[in-house]
Amino acid sequence: MASQPHLVPDRHGRASSEGRPGHRDRSADGPQKELIERAYRTAEQLGLPVFCQDEAGPYQAIPQPGPAWQPSGVPVRHPHEYVRGGTVKLLTLFRPATGQVWAQPVDHAPNTVRHPWLQDELTAILATLSPTTVPVDAVTTRAAWTIWQEGLSQPFTLPEELPPLRALLVWDNLAGHKTPELVCWLCAHGVMPLYTPLGGSWLNLAESIQRILVRRAIVGQHPTSTNEMKDWLTAIVRGWNAAPTPFEWGGKRAARRQRAHDRRHALGGSGGCTRRPIARRCRRTLSHTIGDHRVN
Repeated sequence: MASQPHLVPDRHGRASSEGRPGHRDRSADGPQKELIERAYRTAEQLGLPVFCQDEAGPYQAIPQPGPAWQPSGVPVRHPHEYVRGGTVKLLTLFRPATGQVWAQPVDHAPNTVRHPWLQDELTAILATLSPTTVPVDAVTTRAAWTIWQEGLSQPFTLPEELPPLRALLVWDNLAGHKTPELVCWLCAHGVMPLYTPLGGSWLNLAESIQRILVRRAIVGQHPTSTNEMKDWLTAIVRGWNAAPTPFEWGGKRAARRQRAHDRRHALGGSGGCTRRPIARRCRRTLSHTIGDHRVN
């Protein structure tokens, strides 16, 4: 809610800005955002794979709204009475550069389920990557890790002994993702975790692939059990991996942000801009000036 309910400016004043609870400084999230965007744009070109992890759901085994294939004039009909068949979550690991997805439908996703699954998937993936054969000294190795903590106000402490950096992992800023056991395991296997800032889940490309998979699997359908939903999600993931589509960071949203940053204050009537806002004349003063001119 805004600090004042009336945000429409009157003739003589500016609109009241919206208040933010807690007075949190959003500028502190800038380094996290910049690191993740840099990882998407440059890491793969440097031979450093980037992975995104997230969990989708829960999704209930009930009639799901959405479009469905039906004859013209015969809309799909869902029962008005149904039995709740439980819920399903989808654990997802995604590599944007190749479009490959590793996913597992589960009933629940506590740390005791999510962490072992992630460790098993990363272990299998890292085994397929080309091993580092060039000997690197400890100083260079640590520098390769610390560059992905540049600018962070509270970076986690890296272990004393670090293996060569082999991959980056982008995921949400959850307490379960920061447990010492999991972070130490990732570092021991050459995986550097990059945490999205608070309210920055849009930086995780796994969110996009999850929306695509879930929409194809259950939207407009009527699953009657969790096992049925798991089968549908597994089949959709298998079909996606048969011909995956690589993802790239950027697009129209990034272009709009860049234009807004470059343009700053646009000028009417042309494509020009200013680096500071131009003061507007008050309407009351303008009307008095016009009235005096008419009298004269």
